[in-house]
Amino acid sequence: MSGQPAAPVIDTHVILRDGDKVLLSQRGGPYGYGRWHMPSGKLDQGEPLPDGAARELLEETGITVDPADLRLVQVVHHRQDDKVERIGFFFEAVEWEGEAFNKEPEKCMALTWFTVHDLPDDIIEYPQAGLIGYLDGTGPLSSHNWR
Repeated sequence: MSGQPAAPVIDTHVILRDGDKVLLSQRGGPYGYGRWHMPSGKLDQGEPLPDGAARELLEETGITVDPADLRLVQVVHHRQDDKVERIGFFFEAVEWEGEAFNKEPEKCMALTWFTVHDLPDDIIEYPQAGLIGYLDGTGPLSSHNWR
């Protein structure tokens, strides 16, 4: 250990729920191309976590959610590689306005609702850790990709 303070990237993820269904997006960019994840993105400097999650959801799907209606359900400490760590905050949204559509076709191939009982096999591992931790109720913190 170097004794240096961690400087993780902070991510927000939104688990948009409609009964037993969740909205997933299929990646169209180089990271995880063709695989699934939740609407997500990096927190902006000076931005409160729920506001960042609501912003990312709107930017990617056209869905509007009041940040006060987001419920923090999982945190994932992810080791991306030897140099980069990420901390992902996963929020559940059950109340929102609008109908989901793909606002970023250059980054996203599809938006699809899946039941929590029939999720796709090819969810990217980092967001999958948060989703499974949330669905399994195994506790509010998961670690991913640490040796």
